[in-house]
Amino acid sequence: MLNEAKSVSCSCGMESSDENLFKKLDEILEEYKYKDGGLIPVLQIAQGLFGFLPEDVLRHIAKKMDKPYSEVAGVVGFYSFFSTQPRGDNVIRVCLGTACYVRGGKQVLDSIKKELSIDVGETTEDKAFSLEVARCFGACGLAPAIMINDDVHQRVKPARIKQILAPYYETQMEEA
Repeated sequence: MLNEAKSVSCSCGMESSDENLFKKLDEILEEYKYKDGGLIPVLQIAQGLFGFLPEDVLRHIAKKMDKPYSEVAGVVGFYSFFSTQPRGDNVIRVCLGTACYVRGGKQVLDSIKKELSIDVGETTEDKAFSLEVARCFGACGLAPAIMINDDVHQRVKPARIKQILAPYYETQMEEA
């Protein structure tokens, strides 16, 4: 997965990575620009292509879909799925819904922040992890809960954070 769009300039006649991504995005925009409710699928696909939604991509989508930039940016800001910053390979979401909060979700969040040396909304320097807060995973009876990518971890204890993260570090090392 691309973590950020990179522009490569060379005199060999090859197009830059950004240009290729924008061409793919334009193909998607042609398919969705007149469909009711097409903005969200376009944003999801664009985030998949670029790894996140930088401002130039949002402006491009707004222009091609004939929508105000404020509408496009507003949708991105409303839905937590979308990110305007590069995300790590592993996205950690800590539930702070009522049940999780009452059962120690805040302490779990603090433990993760300490372990990774990042705050909510940030990504580790090695791009291995990003940290986010969520409101409910539907696992209230087994609170507190966190999600790492699509994996739900339940009854999480702050003292076990290093152990929970270990397999995700190992996956990073294998892919490197």
